[in-house]
Amino acid sequence: MAQALAGQTIAVLFTDGVEQVELTEPTRALRDAGAQVTFVSIHGGTVRSWAFDRWGETFDIDLTVDQANPNDFQALLLPGGVMNPDTLRMHDGAVQFVRQMVRSGKPVASICHGPWMLVEAEAVAGKTLTSYRSLRTDIRNAGGNWVDREVVIDSGIVTSRDPNDLPVFNRTIIEVFARGQQDRPESDVVTRASEESFPASDAPAWPRSPQAEPEPPRPEE
Repeated sequence: MAQALAGQTIAVLFTDGVEQVELTEPTRALRDAGAQVTFVSIHGGTVRSWAFDRWGETFDIDLTVDQANPNDFQALLLPGGVMNPDTLRMHDGAVQFVRQMVRSGKPVASICHGPWMLVEAEAVAGKTLTSYRSLRTDIRNAGGNWVDREVVIDSGIVTSRDPNDLPVFNRTIIEVFARGQQDRPESDVVTRASEESFPASDAPAWPRSPQAEPEPPRPEE
C-alpha cells in the first residue's frame, strides 16, 4: 500500500478540541502512503488538540477555510473530538467547504463525532454510515441510516465509530482515497433544502484550479 496516494493532496479540516489520536494516526497513515496532507481550520496559527481526558498537543494550520480551494484537494479527512465538529458546524465557511468536497464526488472520511459535519453539510440523506453512538439520532433525523460497525463505506464516504476503529479506518481510507473521485448522483449529495439555502448564485467563489470523549472545556483566551 506504500505510495498508493502519491501525487494526492488531502485536506484535513479541524479546529480546537480535535481528538488528537484521530488526527495524528490517520495523518501518519496518509503520509506513509505518499499523500501530501494540508491542515485546514477556521482560524490560522495553531490548533490545540484534546487527548482523551486532557488538553493535548498543538498543531500548525496550513490554510484557513477562506484560503483553501476545494478544487486543490483530492480527498477530505474529518477527525472527531466533541468540541471540534461542534464548533466547525457553526462556521458557514467550514460547512460550505465540506459540502463542496462532497458535491464534487471526492472521497471523504470521518470518524467518531466528525460526521456531525456531514450532517450539517446535508450529505447523509440516503447514506449508510456509522459514528460515535451519540450521533445516531442526528444522523437518522438527517435521513441517514446509522449502523454500529467499525467502518462503513457508502458512495466514497468512509465513517468509523471511535479511536478503537483506527486501524481498519486508516487502511480503508487509503484504499478509498486511492480510487479517487466518485460518481455520486446530485440527488445523493444535495437535498432540495440545501439547494434552496445555498443556490448556485450564492456558491462560494473558489476559482477553478489549473488542469492538472468527555466534552473538553473551551480553551482559555
